[in-house]
Amino acid sequence: MARNSYYANNLQRNLNDSEGLPVISQDLDSIRAYQWEITFFPPAEVEIPLGFSKPLTLAAKQVNGMTVSVEDIPVNRVNDVTYYPGRPSMGELEVTFDNLLKTKTGWQLYKYFQSVYDPATGEFTSTFLNSPGNFKTTAEVLELNGQMEPVSLVKLVGLYPKAFNKAEKNYSTNEFDTVSVTFRYDFLFQMGDTIG
Repeated sequence: MARNSYYANNLQRNLNDSEGLPVISQDLDSIRAYQWEITFFPPAEVEIPLGFSKPLTLAAKQVNGMTVSVEDIPVNRVNDVTYYPGRPSMGELEVTFDNLLKTKTGWQLYKYFQSVYDPATGEFTSTFLNSPGNFKTTAEVLELNGQMEPVSLVKLVGLYPKAFNKAEKNYSTNEFDTVSVTFRYDFLFQMGDTIG
């Protein structure tokens, strides 16, 4: 059985051309996993370092947990079972940050976590009690193409820090210090052509 390639059929490439390799199609190019930025829009009461302004685009090394799913509702009928979409649930965003000396990233992220729960006093969202809900915010993960231009955007709404985690300390490693923060969010929106 003869097999034909995408290049030969769809792009009229001569794969047997003796003058050199065929041009590879850019139609099959993908968004790179390492070309992205994350921006936070913290509430007004959250402190940020002197010399920086909101929104914050921080030195994040890794972002994980941008998930939305619906539970199944099984419906049993005699010998058959069918499924319907049920209750939606969102994932937990985990972001690993470089703990930079200049911006004191670890301390700033802890202060942000402390605005939700203060371990020293045991209070929850004490700064925001006069205006309930203000401890929640928005974050955006911007995906970039090869020319570092925005191509799509993941927007997380109703976001607040849920867990603060310092990296392991070890004399034998040769790595920068990091801080991981887990965020809970209410809604996830994947945006493409509407970014601007």
